[in-house]
Amino acid sequence: MKAYWFDNLPGDQREPHNSGRTLDPDYLAKLGVIYHHVPDVSGVDVIATSRNYRNRDEITVSPEKMGAIYEEKVKSFFHEHLHEDEEIRYILDGGGYFDVRSEGDDWVRIWLEKGDLIILPPGIYHRFTTDEQNYTKALRLFKDEPKWTPLNRGSETDTNQYRQEYIKTVLTAQ
Repeated sequence: MKAYWFDNLPGDQREPHNSGRTLDPDYLAKLGVIYHHVPDVSGVDVIATSRNYRNRDEITVSPEKMGAIYEEKVKSFFHEHLHEDEEIRYILDGGGYFDVRSEGDDWVRIWLEKGDLIILPPGIYHRFTTDEQNYTKALRLFKDEPKWTPLNRGSETDTNQYRQEYIKTVLTAQ
């Protein structure tokens, strides 16, 4: 895992966009983001049990697996959004970027690769993209029935109860 400030320069979303200003994992924790390096799935099972994740599935994001819809899907994952549940991803193979909003509304880019597990809290604005290899195989974990409905950022998400709780418990607690 590597975390740094996103450079906000034009270019393909799958490029590193590394500003050269790195971030410590402790900063991610202040945003409510939990990171673990887990060498194998048995370690994921331990985390899943401790956090009451009951369901899981796998997704492969690549042109080979998704065919003609790949580019459209990658662009849709990159729309800024939030979820009303935790978003838990374990990278089984390949790599990709999760961008999360800082307390100042700047983008923090988190590059994950095989063995990295990330937990995003409900209500955090974020987005995802593959890296330049165009290949991410991930395990998605869920507390209840699988759901990954994104709520794209807008006035209605700013007042969303999960967003408001995130602001109250995470951002203003700093």
